[in-house]
Amino acid sequence: MAPCITSSLILAGFAVGIITTGVVGVVTIIAIYKCAKLCVKTDLQRGGGSRDREAEASMTRDGERGSTDDAGDDVEMGSMSCFFEDILKERPVRFSSQQLRAFTRNYAHRVGSGGFGVVYKGRFPNGAAVAVKVLNSTMGKRAEEQFMAEVGTIGRTYHINLVRLYGFCFDGTVKALVYEYTENGSLDGYLFDPPPDKTVGYGKLYEIAVGTAKALRYLHEECAQRIIHYDIKPENVLLGAGLAPKVSDFGLARLCDREDTHLTITGARGTPGYAAPELWMPLPVTHKCDVYSYGMLLFETLGRRRNLELGLHARESQEWYPRWVWHRFEAGDTDALVARAAATGDKKDREAAERVCKVALWCVQYRPEDRPSMGSVVRMLEGEDQIAAPRNPFAHLAPYNSTATAGSYGSSDHLLSAR
Repeated sequence: MAPCITSSLILAGFAVGIITTGVVGVVTIIAIYKCAKLCVKTDLQRGGGSRDREAEASMTRDGERGSTDDAGDDVEMGSMSCFFEDILKERPVRFSSQQLRAFTRNYAHRVGSGGFGVVYKGRFPNGAAVAVKVLNSTMGKRAEEQFMAEVGTIGRTYHINLVRLYGFCFDGTVKALVYEYTENGSLDGYLFDPPPDKTVGYGKLYEIAVGTAKALRYLHEECAQRIIHYDIKPENVLLGAGLAPKVSDFGLARLCDREDTHLTITGARGTPGYAAPELWMPLPVTHKCDVYSYGMLLFETLGRRRNLELGLHARESQEWYPRWVWHRFEAGDTDALVARAAATGDKKDREAAERVCKVALWCVQYRPEDRPSMGSVVRMLEGEDQIAAPRNPFAHLAPYNSTATAGSYGSSDHLLSAR
Protein backbone atom coordinates (compact mmCIF):
# COMPACT_ATOMS: atom_id res chain seq x y z
CA MET A 1 0.00 0.00 0.00
CA ALA A 2 2.85 2.43 0.85
CA PRO A 3 4.62 1.98 -2.54
CA CYS A 4 1.35 2.81 -4.32
CA ILE A 5 0.95 6.02 -2.34
CA THR A 6 4.56 6.95 -3.03
CA SER A 7 4.14 6.34 -6.77
CA SER A 8 0.99 8.47 -6.82
CA LEU A 9 2.77 11.31 -5.08
CA ILE A 10 5.67 11.12 -7.53
CA LEU A 11 3.30 11.17 -10.50
CA ALA A 12 1.35 14.12 -9.06
CA GLY A 13 4.56 16.03 -8.43
CA PHE A 14 5.72 15.30 -11.95
CA ALA A 15 2.40 16.59 -13.41
CA VAL A 16 2.55 19.77 -11.33
CA GLY A 17 6.10 20.37 -12.55
CA ILE A 18 5.07 20.02 -16.18
CA ILE A 19 2.12 22.39 -15.75
CA THR A 20 4.23 24.96 -13.91
CA THR A 21 6.90 24.85 -16.61
CA GLY A 22 4.26 25.34 -19.31
CA VAL A 23 2.69 28.34 -17.56
CA VAL A 24 6.10 29.96 -17.03
CA GLY A 25 6.91 29.42 -20.71
CA VAL A 26 3.69 31.02 -21.92
CA VAL A 27 4.13 34.02 -19.61
CA THR A 28 7.71 34.45 -20.83
CA ILE A 29 6.64 34.41 -24.49
CA ILE A 30 3.90 36.99 -23.86
CA ALA A 31 6.30 39.24 -21.99
CA ILE A 32 8.86 39.05 -24.81
CA TYR A 33 6.16 39.86 -27.40
CA LYS A 34 4.88 42.89 -25.45
CA CYS A 35 8.40 44.22 -24.90
CA ALA A 36 9.18 43.87 -28.59
CA LYS A 37 5.98 45.64 -29.59
CA LEU A 38 6.68 48.47 -27.12
CA CYS A 39 10.19 48.88 -28.51
CA VAL A 40 8.85 49.12 -32.08
CA LYS A 41 6.25 51.72 -31.08
CA THR A 42 8.79 53.77 -29.07
CA ASP A 43 11.20 53.68 -31.98
CA LEU A 44 8.52 54.96 -34.38
CA GLN A 45 7.39 57.79 -32.14
CA ARG A 46 10.99 59.01 -31.79
CA GLY A 47 11.20 59.41 -35.51
CA GLY A 48 12.34 56.03 -36.61
CA GLY A 49 15.98 56.35 -35.47
CA SER A 50 18.48 54.91 -37.88
CA ARG A 51 15.72 53.92 -40.30
CA ASP A 52 14.96 57.62 -40.86
CA ARG A 53 18.63 58.26 -41.69
CA GLU A 54 18.59 55.34 -44.10
CA ALA A 55 15.42 56.73 -45.70
CA GLU A 56 16.97 60.20 -45.99
CA ALA A 57 20.12 58.75 -47.54
CA SER A 58 18.07 56.72 -49.99
CA MET A 59 16.05 59.78 -51.05
CA THR A 60 19.23 61.86 -51.40
CA ARG A 61 20.71 59.27 -53.73
CA ASP A 62 17.57 59.25 -55.84
CA GLY A 63 17.49 63.04 -56.26
CA GLU A 64 15.68 65.90 -54.59
CA ARG A 65 12.40 65.35 -56.43
CA GLY A 66 12.54 61.58 -56.24
CA SER A 67 13.26 58.96 -58.86
CA THR A 68 10.80 57.89 -61.54
CA ASP A 69 11.69 54.30 -60.79
CA ASP A 70 9.26 53.13 -58.06
CA ALA A 71 11.46 50.26 -56.97
CA GLY A 72 14.46 52.54 -56.51
CA ASP A 73 12.43 54.95 -54.35
CA ASP A 74 11.04 52.42 -51.90
CA VAL A 75 12.13 53.28 -48.40
CA GLU A 76 12.97 50.44 -46.07
CA MET A 77 11.13 51.17 -42.85
CA GLY A 78 11.96 47.90 -41.11
CA SER A 79 9.29 46.87 -38.65
CA MET A 80 7.30 50.01 -39.47
CA SER A 81 5.36 48.22 -42.24
CA CYS A 82 4.20 45.56 -39.79
CA PHE A 83 3.17 48.23 -37.35
CA PHE A 84 0.82 49.88 -39.85
CA GLU A 85 -1.34 46.76 -39.89
CA ASP A 86 -2.28 47.64 -36.34
CA ILE A 87 -2.30 51.42 -36.67
CA LEU A 88 -6.08 51.82 -36.52
CA LYS A 89 -6.02 50.53 -32.95
CA GLU A 90 -3.28 52.89 -31.79
CA ARG A 91 -3.01 56.55 -30.94
CA PRO A 92 -1.80 58.91 -33.72
CA VAL A 93 1.84 58.25 -34.52
CA ARG A 94 4.42 61.02 -34.44
CA PHE A 95 6.21 60.91 -37.79
CA SER A 96 9.48 62.55 -38.71
CA SER A 97 9.87 64.95 -41.63
CA GLN A 98 12.00 62.30 -43.37
CA GLN A 99 9.18 59.80 -43.13
CA LEU A 100 6.72 62.30 -44.63
CA ARG A 101 9.09 62.85 -47.56
CA ALA A 102 9.19 59.11 -48.06
CA PHE A 103 5.40 58.72 -47.90
CA THR A 104 4.86 61.52 -50.45
CA ARG A 105 7.91 60.77 -52.65
CA ASN A 106 9.29 64.17 -51.80
CA TYR A 107 5.86 65.87 -52.04
CA ALA A 108 5.37 64.95 -55.69
CA HIS A 109 1.54 64.75 -55.86
CA ARG A 110 -0.22 67.92 -54.75
CA VAL A 111 -4.01 67.52 -54.42
CA GLY A 112 -5.17 70.77 -52.84
CA SER A 113 -4.30 73.93 -50.92
CA GLY A 114 -5.84 76.61 -48.77
CA GLY A 115 -5.11 79.18 -46.11
CA PHE A 116 -3.81 76.42 -43.82
CA GLY A 117 -1.21 75.08 -46.25
CA VAL A 118 -0.98 72.33 -48.88
CA VAL A 119 -2.32 68.75 -49.09
CA TYR A 120 -0.30 66.00 -50.79
CA LYS A 121 -1.20 62.45 -51.63
CA GLY A 122 1.14 59.76 -50.35
CA ARG A 123 1.37 56.10 -49.44
CA PHE A 124 2.47 54.12 -46.42
CA PRO A 125 5.01 51.33 -47.00
CA ASN A 126 2.13 48.83 -46.95
CA GLY A 127 0.49 50.63 -49.90
CA ALA A 128 -2.32 52.41 -48.02
CA ALA A 129 -3.06 55.84 -49.53
CA VAL A 130 -2.80 58.85 -47.20
CA ALA A 131 -3.35 62.59 -47.38
CA VAL A 132 -0.57 64.70 -45.85
CA LYS A 133 -1.66 68.20 -44.87
CA VAL A 134 1.49 70.33 -44.56
CA LEU A 135 0.76 73.51 -42.64
CA ASN A 136 2.27 76.87 -43.51
CA SER A 137 5.73 77.30 -42.01
CA THR A 138 4.75 80.58 -40.36
CA MET A 139 2.16 79.23 -37.97
CA GLY A 140 0.52 81.87 -35.84
CA LYS A 141 -0.97 81.23 -32.42
CA ARG A 142 -4.41 80.46 -33.89
CA ALA A 143 -2.96 77.99 -36.39
CA GLU A 144 -1.09 76.21 -33.61
CA GLU A 145 -4.32 76.00 -31.59
CA GLN A 146 -6.09 74.46 -34.59
CA PHE A 147 -3.25 71.97 -35.06
CA MET A 148 -3.50 70.88 -31.44
CA ALA A 149 -7.31 70.72 -31.67
CA GLU A 150 -7.06 68.31 -34.62
CA VAL A 151 -4.65 65.97 -32.84
CA GLY A 152 -6.42 66.26 -29.49
CA THR A 153 -9.92 65.52 -30.79
CA ILE A 154 -9.97 63.44 -33.96
CA GLY A 155 -6.94 61.56 -32.65
CA ARG A 156 -9.16 60.15 -29.88
CA THR A 157 -11.91 58.90 -32.17
CA TYR A 158 -12.71 56.06 -34.50
CA HIS A 159 -15.93 55.94 -36.49
CA ILE A 160 -16.67 54.82 -40.03
CA ASN A 161 -18.02 58.30 -40.85
CA LEU A 162 -15.06 60.27 -39.44
CA VAL A 163 -11.87 60.80 -41.38
CA ARG A 164 -9.06 58.86 -39.70
CA LEU A 165 -6.01 60.73 -38.39
CA TYR A 166 -3.04 58.36 -38.65
CA GLY A 167 -0.48 60.71 -37.21
CA PHE A 168 1.30 64.03 -37.29
CA CYS A 169 4.68 65.70 -37.61
CA PHE A 170 5.71 68.58 -35.40
CA ASP A 171 9.36 69.52 -35.61
CA GLY A 172 11.47 72.56 -36.36
CA THR A 173 10.88 72.48 -40.12
CA VAL A 174 7.59 70.66 -40.75
CA LYS A 175 4.16 70.77 -39.14
CA ALA A 176 1.81 68.31 -40.80
CA LEU A 177 -1.16 65.99 -40.27
CA VAL A 178 -1.47 62.56 -41.90
CA TYR A 179 -5.00 61.34 -42.70
CA GLU A 180 -6.59 58.50 -44.57
CA TYR A 181 -7.01 59.46 -48.22
CA THR A 182 -10.56 59.99 -49.49
CA GLU A 183 -10.69 59.44 -53.21
CA ASN A 184 -13.84 61.36 -54.16
CA GLY A 185 -13.26 64.85 -52.83
CA SER A 186 -15.87 66.63 -50.71
CA LEU A 187 -19.66 66.87 -50.73
CA ASP A 188 -19.83 70.38 -52.21
CA GLY A 189 -18.50 69.00 -55.51
CA TYR A 190 -21.64 66.83 -55.80
CA LEU A 191 -24.18 69.46 -54.74
CA PHE A 192 -23.45 72.73 -56.48
CA ASP A 193 -23.63 72.53 -60.30
CA PRO A 194 -21.64 69.29 -60.43
CA PRO A 195 -20.07 68.00 -63.67
CA PRO A 196 -21.71 64.93 -65.27
CA ASP A 197 -19.33 62.51 -63.58
CA LYS A 198 -20.35 63.86 -60.15
CA THR A 199 -24.10 63.94 -60.68
CA VAL A 200 -25.70 61.43 -58.32
CA GLY A 201 -29.25 60.47 -57.43
CA TYR A 202 -30.97 61.84 -54.35
CA GLY A 203 -30.89 58.41 -52.73
CA LYS A 204 -27.09 58.65 -52.53
CA LEU A 205 -27.20 62.23 -51.21
CA TYR A 206 -29.64 61.06 -48.55
CA GLU A 207 -27.23 58.26 -47.52
CA ILE A 208 -24.45 60.84 -47.24
CA ALA A 209 -26.66 63.06 -45.06
CA VAL A 210 -27.52 60.15 -42.74
CA GLY A 211 -23.87 59.07 -42.47
CA THR A 212 -22.86 62.63 -41.59
CA ALA A 213 -25.55 62.73 -38.89
CA LYS A 214 -24.23 59.47 -37.42
CA ALA A 215 -20.74 60.94 -37.21
CA LEU A 216 -22.06 63.91 -35.24
CA ARG A 217 -24.13 61.62 -33.02
CA TYR A 218 -20.93 59.75 -32.21
CA LEU A 219 -19.04 62.97 -31.39
CA HIS A 220 -21.83 64.33 -29.20
CA GLU A 221 -23.21 61.23 -27.52
CA GLU A 222 -20.87 58.25 -27.78
CA CYS A 223 -17.34 59.54 -27.15
CA ALA A 224 -15.90 59.41 -23.64
CA GLN A 225 -15.80 63.22 -23.82
CA ARG A 226 -18.24 65.14 -26.00
CA ILE A 227 -16.61 66.74 -29.05
CA ILE A 228 -18.12 69.86 -30.60
CA HIS A 229 -17.00 70.31 -34.20
CA TYR A 230 -18.05 73.96 -34.76
CA ASP A 231 -17.61 73.93 -38.55
CA ILE A 232 -20.01 71.50 -40.24
CA LYS A 233 -20.46 72.31 -43.95
CA PRO A 234 -20.31 70.40 -47.26
CA GLU A 235 -16.62 71.22 -47.76
CA ASN A 236 -15.82 69.39 -44.52
CA VAL A 237 -17.66 66.20 -45.49
CA LEU A 238 -15.17 64.11 -47.48
CA LEU A 239 -16.28 61.17 -49.60
CA GLY A 240 -14.44 57.86 -49.66
CA ALA A 241 -15.06 54.65 -51.56
CA GLY A 242 -18.69 54.34 -52.64
CA LEU A 243 -19.17 58.01 -51.63
CA ALA A 244 -19.11 57.04 -47.94
CA PRO A 245 -19.12 60.32 -45.94
CA LYS A 246 -16.22 61.19 -43.64
CA VAL A 247 -16.51 64.30 -41.45
CA SER A 248 -13.17 66.12 -41.42
CA ASP A 249 -11.40 69.33 -40.37
CA PHE A 250 -11.41 69.42 -36.59
CA GLY A 251 -9.30 72.58 -36.38
CA LEU A 252 -12.05 74.39 -34.47
CA ALA A 253 -13.23 71.39 -32.46
CA ARG A 254 -13.31 71.30 -28.71
CA LEU A 255 -13.53 68.60 -26.06
CA CYS A 256 -15.89 69.08 -23.15
CA ASP A 257 -17.25 67.05 -20.27
CA ARG A 258 -20.82 65.86 -20.64
CA GLU A 259 -21.72 67.70 -17.44
CA ASP A 260 -20.75 71.02 -19.09
CA THR A 261 -24.04 71.99 -20.70
CA HIS A 262 -22.80 75.46 -21.74
CA LEU A 263 -19.35 76.61 -22.85
CA THR A 264 -17.84 80.05 -23.11
CA ILE A 265 -15.76 80.60 -26.24
CA THR A 266 -13.47 83.46 -27.23
CA GLY A 267 -13.80 84.80 -30.76
CA ALA A 268 -16.26 83.81 -33.46
CA ARG A 269 -16.13 80.22 -34.70
CA GLY A 270 -17.54 78.50 -37.74
CA THR A 271 -18.35 79.61 -41.27
CA PRO A 272 -20.88 82.40 -41.94
CA GLY A 273 -24.02 80.89 -43.39
CA TYR A 274 -23.57 77.65 -41.40
CA ALA A 275 -22.64 78.92 -37.93
CA ALA A 276 -25.45 79.06 -35.38
CA PRO A 277 -26.61 82.55 -34.29
CA GLU A 278 -25.28 82.07 -30.75
CA LEU A 279 -21.74 81.66 -32.10
CA TRP A 280 -21.78 85.30 -33.15
CA MET A 281 -22.95 86.54 -29.76
CA PRO A 282 -21.15 86.92 -26.43
CA LEU A 283 -23.20 84.07 -24.97
CA PRO A 284 -22.39 80.52 -23.79
CA VAL A 285 -22.87 77.88 -26.48
CA THR A 286 -23.73 74.17 -26.50
CA HIS A 287 -23.22 71.23 -28.83
CA LYS A 288 -26.51 72.26 -30.44
CA CYS A 289 -24.51 74.70 -32.60
CA ASP A 290 -23.41 71.65 -34.61
CA VAL A 291 -27.06 70.68 -35.02
CA TYR A 292 -27.81 74.09 -36.53
CA SER A 293 -24.91 73.80 -39.00
CA TYR A 294 -26.03 70.31 -39.96
CA GLY A 295 -29.51 71.68 -40.64
CA MET A 296 -28.03 74.23 -43.05
CA LEU A 297 -26.20 71.39 -44.79
CA LEU A 298 -29.51 69.49 -45.08
CA PHE A 299 -31.13 72.46 -46.84
CA GLU A 300 -28.34 72.47 -49.41
CA THR A 301 -28.74 68.72 -49.88
CA LEU A 302 -32.48 69.21 -50.42
CA GLY A 303 -32.11 71.98 -53.00
CA ARG A 304 -28.74 70.95 -54.50
CA ARG A 305 -27.78 74.62 -54.24
CA ARG A 306 -26.13 77.10 -51.90
CA ASN A 307 -28.45 78.49 -49.27
CA LEU A 308 -27.42 81.97 -50.34
CA GLU A 309 -26.60 82.61 -53.98
CA LEU A 310 -25.32 86.01 -55.05
CA GLY A 311 -24.13 87.39 -58.37
CA LEU A 312 -24.96 86.40 -61.90
CA HIS A 313 -26.02 82.87 -61.09
CA ALA A 314 -28.45 83.76 -58.29
CA ARG A 315 -31.97 82.38 -58.61
CA GLU A 316 -33.94 85.60 -58.35
CA SER A 317 -37.21 83.80 -57.63
CA GLN A 318 -35.88 82.31 -54.41
CA GLU A 319 -34.36 84.40 -51.66
CA TRP A 320 -32.43 82.94 -48.75
CA TYR A 321 -33.19 79.28 -49.38
CA PRO A 322 -33.94 78.03 -45.82
CA ARG A 323 -36.58 80.70 -45.33
CA TRP A 324 -38.02 80.03 -48.79
CA VAL A 325 -38.34 76.37 -47.75
CA TRP A 326 -40.19 77.34 -44.58
CA HIS A 327 -42.76 79.43 -46.43
CA ARG A 328 -43.35 76.70 -49.02
CA PHE A 329 -43.71 74.20 -46.18
CA GLU A 330 -46.11 76.49 -44.29
CA ALA A 331 -48.20 76.86 -47.45
CA GLY A 332 -48.32 73.08 -47.93
CA ASP A 333 -46.47 73.30 -51.26
CA THR A 334 -44.61 70.01 -50.87
CA ASP A 335 -44.15 69.57 -54.62
CA ALA A 336 -42.03 72.72 -54.82
CA LEU A 337 -39.89 71.58 -51.90
CA VAL A 338 -38.97 68.19 -53.32
CA ALA A 339 -38.86 69.22 -56.99
CA ARG A 340 -35.08 69.10 -57.31
CA ALA A 341 -34.49 66.30 -54.84
CA ALA A 342 -37.05 63.92 -56.32
CA ALA A 343 -36.86 64.98 -59.95
CA THR A 344 -36.94 61.34 -61.10
CA GLY A 345 -40.34 60.79 -59.49
CA ASP A 346 -39.05 57.96 -57.33
CA LYS A 347 -41.36 57.44 -54.35
CA LYS A 348 -38.52 56.61 -51.94
CA ASP A 349 -36.61 59.74 -52.96
CA ARG A 350 -39.71 61.86 -52.40
CA GLU A 351 -40.32 60.41 -48.93
CA ALA A 352 -36.67 60.90 -48.01
CA ALA A 353 -36.75 64.51 -49.24
CA GLU A 354 -39.85 65.27 -47.18
CA ARG A 355 -38.15 63.90 -44.05
CA VAL A 356 -35.01 65.92 -44.79
CA CYS A 357 -37.10 69.07 -45.15
CA LYS A 358 -38.80 68.66 -41.77
CA VAL A 359 -35.61 67.66 -39.95
CA ALA A 360 -33.72 70.62 -41.44
CA LEU A 361 -36.39 73.03 -40.16
CA TRP A 362 -36.11 71.53 -36.67
CA CYS A 363 -32.31 71.69 -36.70
CA VAL A 364 -32.17 75.42 -37.42
CA GLN A 365 -34.56 76.52 -34.67
CA TYR A 366 -33.35 79.83 -33.26
CA ARG A 367 -33.26 78.69 -29.63
CA PRO A 368 -30.65 75.94 -29.11
CA GLU A 369 -32.90 74.10 -26.64
CA ASP A 370 -35.55 73.73 -29.36
CA ARG A 371 -33.19 71.85 -31.67
CA PRO A 372 -33.16 68.03 -31.52
CA SER A 373 -30.15 65.99 -30.47
CA MET A 374 -28.16 64.31 -33.24
CA GLY A 375 -29.37 60.94 -31.97
CA SER A 376 -32.94 62.10 -32.52
CA VAL A 377 -31.96 63.51 -35.94
CA VAL A 378 -30.68 60.09 -37.05
CA ARG A 379 -33.83 58.35 -35.85
CA MET A 380 -36.09 60.85 -37.64
CA LEU A 381 -34.14 60.63 -40.88
CA GLU A 382 -34.23 56.83 -40.83
CA GLY A 383 -37.95 56.78 -40.10
CA GLU A 384 -37.68 55.33 -36.59
CA ASP A 385 -39.23 58.40 -34.95
CA GLN A 386 -42.24 60.36 -36.09
CA ILE A 387 -41.43 63.95 -37.06
CA ALA A 388 -43.70 66.55 -35.51
CA ALA A 389 -44.63 69.57 -37.59
CA PRO A 390 -41.77 72.03 -37.11
CA ARG A 391 -42.28 75.56 -35.79
CA ASN A 392 -41.16 78.63 -37.70
CA PRO A 393 -37.40 78.86 -37.08
CA PHE A 394 -37.24 82.38 -38.57
CA ALA A 395 -39.96 84.08 -36.54
CA HIS A 396 -37.32 86.37 -35.01
CA LEU A 397 -36.49 87.87 -38.42
CA ALA A 398 -38.15 90.74 -40.27
CA PRO A 399 -41.55 90.02 -41.88
CA TYR A 400 -41.46 87.96 -45.05
CA ASN A 401 -41.37 89.88 -48.33
CA SER A 402 -42.59 87.70 -51.17
CA THR A 403 -41.15 90.03 -53.82
CA ALA A 404 -37.60 90.01 -52.43
CA THR A 405 -34.82 88.55 -54.56
CA ALA A 406 -32.02 86.21 -53.63
CA GLY A 407 -29.54 89.05 -53.49
CA SER A 408 -31.48 91.63 -51.50
CA TYR A 409 -33.53 89.50 -49.14
CA GLY A 410 -31.01 86.73 -48.64
CA SER A 411 -28.33 89.14 -47.58
CA SER A 412 -30.51 90.80 -44.95
CA ASP A 413 -31.38 87.43 -43.41
CA HIS A 414 -27.75 86.46 -43.38
CA LEU A 415 -26.73 89.62 -41.60
CA LEU A 416 -29.49 89.30 -39.05
CA SER A 417 -28.37 85.78 -38.19
CA ALA A 418 -24.82 87.01 -37.69
CA ARG A 419 -25.57 89.82 -35.25
